[in-house]
Amino acid sequence: MLIATAKDAAALLVPLFRGCSEEKVVVAHLDADMHLIDTGEGKNGSDDQVELPIRSIIEEAFRLRSEGLIVAHNHPSGDPHPSEEDLRATRELAATAASLGILLHDHLIVGADGDCRSLRALGLL
Repeated sequence: MLIATAKDAAALLVPLFRGCSEEKVVVAHLDADMHLIDTGEGKNGSDDQVELPIRSIIEEAFRLRSEGLIVAHNHPSGDPHPSEEDLRATRELAATAASLGILLHDHLIVGADGDCRSLRALGLL
């Protein structure tokens, strides 16, 4: 499955958040041609925050030999706009991944109604 756009990523990842009352992280691992290798879920957080598990995301990327990542997490409160913490954690993940030859293509934030925002499309990544 080719994941070339934020719309493609949303079609794959948004359904994984249906019915979630707590924040969680989902990662799509991609090959060099942006084909899906696998998806993985991070541990759930509280109803209003989850830590971006950078170490485990990178470990899984190495295990799967991912060359690209798309990260998504939800805001069960409903507002899919990124917080300052979302932006900080995304930048940290992008820098860590890039230093190891892995590209963070996007970070999607999913609201309670399935609406989502792409940090790449917003010019924040």
